[in-house]
This record gives sequence, structure tokens and C-alpha cells, in this order.
Amino acid sequence: MKTVGFIGTGNMGSALARAAAKSKAADRILLSNRSPEKAMRLAAEIGAEATDNRTVAAESDFLFTGVKPQMLEEMLSGILDVLNARTGRFVIVSMVAGKDLNVLKGLYGSKPVIRIMPNIPVAAGSGVTLFTASEGVTPEEKEYLKQLLAASGMVSEIEERLLDAATGITGCGPAYAAMFIEALADGAVACGLPRRQAVEYAAQMLRGTASLILETGEHPGALKDRVCSPGGSTIQGVRCLEEDAFRAAVMNAVIAAYEKVF
Repeated sequence: MKTVGFIGTGNMGSALARAAAKSKAADRILLSNRSPEKAMRLAAEIGAEATDNRTVAAESDFLFTGVKPQMLEEMLSGILDVLNARTGRFVIVSMVAGKDLNVLKGLYGSKPVIRIMPNIPVAAGSGVTLFTASEGVTPEEKEYLKQLLAASGMVSEIEERLLDAATGITGCGPAYAAMFIEALADGAVACGLPRRQAVEYAAQMLRGTASLILETGEHPGALKDRVCSPGGSTIQGVRCLEEDAFRAAVMNAVIAAYEKVF
């Protein structure tokens, strides 16, 4: 059992802290935030302890840093002496966007660092958290991270060179999926279905289809073929999507997000 700390309890920090609390893998969970009241509310909700950055930095075996990139320097200036004074083993888990392992190594020196990229559905326990680790991180520490965040959804290790390509799907994809759900609902509303039902049915359909692919391992194209009966309505809908370059548009969206990083 370990002490797990979160500096920054914004949307992602809060979601992962909740997942850590559900996992029962931590003996203590420490929280700090620029707005102490926010950390206190979350602590009361999940049974954690609200404190300050320096205490979190001094006492956490796994230290999650979830501040915005432009606030990283200010946060570090307040805790770096604490981190450097520590003699026991601890792991820094960085949620700071745009800071790769080389940058983090420059900031934290030889301390073991894990870089994570969670997506917004972690708040519902159905997200994806990608992670890549520095050389000093042990297999046991990686496994503990997976156990700690299991309640947030999938936790998957990936080579850092592939991280940007993957986040073009996992990080940006929820926006594309939301647009797809909205468009499906709009079409159904145009056909007379009430808006609330249209959104609910579209969202559940997307969730069910995703679950089916994950559970069976079936290729998405094969599933599409199974739904498209000869001469049926679905193949006509597919034809319209292909006429409007649906798949090419989605591919281009992922590529554009990937290229934006560079």
C-alpha cells in the first residue's frame, strides 16, 4: 500500500483521484489545488486528505502532477527543493500536456517519471489513459499504475514515439464521437424522433458497438458487413457516407491532430 498524491484537481486530476480511491490500492490519497476549497470538496467526497503542494510532494510514493503547462514552472518552484531533499523511492506521474520525457528529465533529473495522457471519458470510468515511462521505472511500478487507475477505464503502455499518433484517436476522438452522435441525433430528429430520445439512442448505439468490437475482437469492417443486408437500408446509408468521403474525413481529422503537435 502506498501514499498517492495529486497536485492539481482539475477535470483530469479529479477523475483519476476518484479512480484511485475506487481501486483501494492506496493507503492514503493526498490532494492539493490552487483553490484549496476545490481540493477539500473532492477529499470529502472520496475519503482523501486535502493539503498543500509541499506536503503532497514530500509524502507521496506516486506523485501525480496535473497542472496546466503554463503553470508548471510556478508549481515546480514551490516543491523542487522538497523533491530533491527526499531520499526514499518515489515516482512522478506527469499529466502535463506537451512535456515529453526528455523535458521531464530536464525538470526532475534522475527521478523515475511516468508520462500519462488520459482522455475525458475517464470521468465516466470508460476512458483511455496512455502512459510511457522513463528507464528508471520498474515493471512493478507500471503494474501498480495500472491497478491504481483501473477504475478509470483502459490503462495502456505505449512507446513515446507513438504517443502523439495514439492521442489523435484517444485524446481528440471524444470530440469526433460527440459530433457523430449529434449528427445521428439530428438526422433522427429530422425524421420526427424527439431530441432526448435521439441522443440517448445514438449514444447507447455507439457504446454498444464499441463494446462489441472490444469484447469479440471482430474487425470493424466485418461488423459493418454483418449489419448491411443485401438491398437493405443500412447499405444505402453506407453508400451516402462513402459519397461524402466519411472515412477519409475521419482519417484526415486524426492526421491533422497528429500533425498539429509538430
